[in-house]
Amino acid sequence: MNNTKEPFIHMFETHGGKYFYDVNKNSIVTLSEELSAALRNKDMEHSEVKALKEKGFLSDNKVSTIVHPEDGVLESHMSNKISMLTLQVTQACNLRCRYCPYSGQYNNRQHSNKRMSLETAKKGIDFLWEHSIDCEEVNLGFYGGEPTIEFNLVRECIEYAKKRFDGKTVRFSITTNGTIITNEIIEYFQSNDVVLMISLDGPKEVHDKNRVFADDSGSFDIVMANIKRIKDDYPDYFTKILFNVVADPENDYNCTSQFLSGNEIIKDAVINSSEVNIFYRKEDMEVTEDYYIKKGYEVFKLFLSKFNRFDSKKVSMLVFAKYSMLEKMYNDQMKMVQSLPEKYHHGGPCIPGAQRLFMSVDGTLYPCERVSEDSEAVKIGYIESGIDLEKARQLLNVGKLTEKNCKNCWAIRYCSLCLVACDNLFELSGEQKIQSCRLVTASVENNFKDICVLKDLGMELQKI
Repeated sequence: MNNTKEPFIHMFETHGGKYFYDVNKNSIVTLSEELSAALRNKDMEHSEVKALKEKGFLSDNKVSTIVHPEDGVLESHMSNKISMLTLQVTQACNLRCRYCPYSGQYNNRQHSNKRMSLETAKKGIDFLWEHSIDCEEVNLGFYGGEPTIEFNLVRECIEYAKKRFDGKTVRFSITTNGTIITNEIIEYFQSNDVVLMISLDGPKEVHDKNRVFADDSGSFDIVMANIKRIKDDYPDYFTKILFNVVADPENDYNCTSQFLSGNEIIKDAVINSSEVNIFYRKEDMEVTEDYYIKKGYEVFKLFLSKFNRFDSKKVSMLVFAKYSMLEKMYNDQMKMVQSLPEKYHHGGPCIPGAQRLFMSVDGTLYPCERVSEDSEAVKIGYIESGIDLEKARQLLNVGKLTEKNCKNCWAIRYCSLCLVACDNLFELSGEQKIQSCRLVTASVENNFKDICVLKDLGMELQKI
């Protein structure tokens, strides 16, 4: 318990009003000019301040110990609740995408001809079976390189997993660059309900800027021809295909948005969007102001569409997830709590390996596929010896690296930083983690402002 008399709050303003976020209550409170001035002047005897304190607001309570809530059950999770395994069936790829983690622009391994043996793959599947006793269903994913290069191995893995998990639901997924998908592959994936995600970054001029072959030629025409063939020949399966768009801040945001909503082949497809990874980069990435202006305008159009003031079909698919995220944040705050617990941890880290266990071609185990394979800090075990529980515990509790900062951070409930933000390839670094804190707090505050503006304008955010 922190004995300071200063309330644990964060004050902010929009064009329409003044507010504070009460960290203990996890609630946003609208401020009058008088109450705002009282709080800024730390006048705890002001009548409105006293009234709020009587209702449980403005507590000075802070977390005493930074520890992840799953720490006490980590061993149980590792033993019985591993729900997903992604196999890196090959490190080879027929593309040389410029933003790829293996492109040479990142502190990571580069493309190679290494492939996973069937023996190693079976050991991985056996490991998943042995450590998923409490899971009603599991997912087996395939990753590369380009995993369809090893289609025969993928097929053998699926057949082995179906036998191994007899009596339990096992789902399959694969991410591909879409350049070498044959009818044989599609027919097999369709018959086994394999969730297929195809990478497609936008129109030809955008896609071909990054997603290129070794000779620097673009892959757009081949990918789109394959997508059209799948839609024409396998229409039922096509409706289940996902598309992954990596938004490059150096590209024209509007150009990609218009393509995704206007292209006849994919306009009704499910789009998964992400931005170029900023972690592990050897050099800082330059982001143009134009990118953020256009992205912000698409969010503005999204909000207008929620007030029936703009056609939602003209809103970029890349920003649809924004509103759902605000709804979730709003609903979290509707479940008003009394106080921060004595032991707490920000929400960024997942249980290492339990949700997205990743196994490289040689059987090395990692928490997920987002980490650098060149990093000793994030290796959590080997298929022959299993998961190092204490190593996993360190990755789960990365907040301990910055314990003092986390205890005093008003955004602790909404921090998304995980081990990736801390990894300097040799160890987990608190100093490196702190460098990302400003981006997190700015993002959380902007989300709070969006919620307040929408509510002030009469928007009824859905209660989940």
